[in-house]
Amino acid sequence: MATNDTEDSRTRQKVFRSVLDDGPITASALAKGLDLTPAAIRRHLDALESEDLVEVRELAGKQAGRGRPARHYVVTPRGHGELSRSYDRLALDILRFMQRKVGEEAIADFSEDLVAKLRDRMGPELDRRGGTTVASRSRALAAALTREGYAASATPVAAGTPLEAMQLCQGHCPIQAVAAEFPEICEAELAMFSEYLGVDVRRLSSLAHGDHVCTTHIPTSELTRPLIHSNDRPQGGSR
Repeated sequence: MATNDTEDSRTRQKVFRSVLDDGPITASALAKGLDLTPAAIRRHLDALESEDLVEVRELAGKQAGRGRPARHYVVTPRGHGELSRSYDRLALDILRFMQRKVGEEAIADFSEDLVAKLRDRMGPELDRRGGTTVASRSRALAAALTREGYAASATPVAAGTPLEAMQLCQGHCPIQAVAAEFPEICEAELAMFSEYLGVDVRRLSSLAHGDHVCTTHIPTSELTRPLIHSNDRPQGGSR
């Protein structure tokens, strides 16, 4: 019985992955692609629906017969979240193994390499929008981070005073669970911010530490003022 349960679970996981990779997709297309009977595919889809991992979406113009819209399956937000957590667990297992077998230096090297690749991917956006002021470079950094899934923004604080600065906020972190256990990743990220912006920066809050947002304080100097320059103002509005 245990073997059957394991095989059933593996098949269900294959159905889930097929919906993830190919959805929106019909039950008949899933059955054909996975070489399952219609009864078997319905059973697995019903189970995945009951766990809120997949859901039905009726697509306009797609008919199942007799004028009824075809039922297409897609992965739910919860399903995406479950998948993300499984990736987090795998990443944590790998890093823990590296830590035990190679040592802390390997974690630091991995973190620096991970952030270096992020910097490379953001390069074109940073080059295109960077500018010369701390304000413009902070906004370019926020825009590039948003494209990478960090939901970032950059705004001036205390503008026109001796305490003026930019504040970079990241509302989401794709690797939050991993960074919570391995803060070396956050440290490498912060070093990358500092290098690009040309000033020392300080992390005020962190999603990895349980805060609601990652907030980075970006100080300015006499050479980089004013924070708000005419070239930094977004088109169609002002700050």
